[in-house]
Amino acid sequence: MHFEQSDLLKTLPKQFFASLVAKVNTKIASGADVINLGQGNPDLPTPDYIVKAMQRATANSADHKYSLFRGELRFKEAIAEFYLSEYGVSIDPKTEVAILAGSKIGLVELPWALMNPGETLLLPNPGYPDYLSGASLGKVNYEMLPLEQSNDFLINFEAISAQQAKTAKFLYMNYPNNPTGAVATSEFYEQTVAFANQHEVGILSDFAYGAIGFDGHKPLSFLQTPGAKDVGIETYTFSKTFNMAGWRVGFAVGNADMIEALNLIQDHLFVSIFPAIQDAAIEALQNTEARQKAVAELSQTYESRRNAFIAAVREYHWEPYVPKGAFYVLMPVPKGYTSTNFADLLLEEANVAVADAAGFGSAGEGYIRIGLTIDEKRLVEAAKRIGKLAVFNSEK
Repeated sequence: MHFEQSDLLKTLPKQFFASLVAKVNTKIASGADVINLGQGNPDLPTPDYIVKAMQRATANSADHKYSLFRGELRFKEAIAEFYLSEYGVSIDPKTEVAILAGSKIGLVELPWALMNPGETLLLPNPGYPDYLSGASLGKVNYEMLPLEQSNDFLINFEAISAQQAKTAKFLYMNYPNNPTGAVATSEFYEQTVAFANQHEVGILSDFAYGAIGFDGHKPLSFLQTPGAKDVGIETYTFSKTFNMAGWRVGFAVGNADMIEALNLIQDHLFVSIFPAIQDAAIEALQNTEARQKAVAELSQTYESRRNAFIAAVREYHWEPYVPKGAFYVLMPVPKGYTSTNFADLLLEEANVAVADAAGFGSAGEGYIRIGLTIDEKRLVEAAKRIGKLAVFNSEK
């Protein structure tokens, strides 16, 4: 007996990361020593103080029961305390926090929860591919907003057409940015709030890499901007800040109407997440001394890796867009190549896997994304392997 997939499933975009992983695994299966710079999966362990908190929590029989549908209040209170101490933003834990099983959940749920079929979502280009999954599942239209290197990959609000602004209901943004490593300024966020108010557009700030800043730069929260909480929310994940990718825990904070909608749709989909994970996440946030030490070491590690890789590729005059946050380096492809065929060339000829930036949107064409989630020695080796390819000879 054959069962046909639903029409809704057939509208979903091709899963970019699944395709990338399959391609890399095929190469590895051939016996090749592949250096994988294509992944965004942190390679470092979860800090020990969080692991120990999880061990204690799993031994607590009270944590073995169902969580409250919308998550434990003690976790929401810890999130509110974190945003107040870290960003100076006041959050009501009862009405302005949604617990998420990883921030991807909130990004994909928002169009279901707050939009109607046919309404318009504005998305960054390039941007996280799963934004498109949310648009497809919510049956909403979307318009892509090109991010250009000449503008430090910030959204250019002046380039948004009158028609786009008129029809848009929500806008997604992501700083520090994947795949570019660009960061937002306070002036940019002020422009965002002004745009939102002028055109009645809600904002979702994807703050997944909020803890990772370089060169003494601490990434700004969108909610630090006056009026931001009136127009939008911010999603945050423990995956990147605390190397807890497999734990699947995050949250959204901000506008109470948007938060209520996310909570309501989750009432019908989930019963929150394992209480022990929530208790470990509380310790991650509330142990201030351990948290600040872990985050500082994390940013320092990625900055050192960034610097080592950039120094190695500059030896053969391959110039990157130097990131100020996240853990990626965006590299232009050599003349005569597309993003896709250059990424394929590196895998086949140099045994180096990278992410084709065109997979993040049409404006990613002309770039590849390097992930810094591998040790410094292997990053430098990868740079040297790439440098040996004749493709760069004409550019020296």
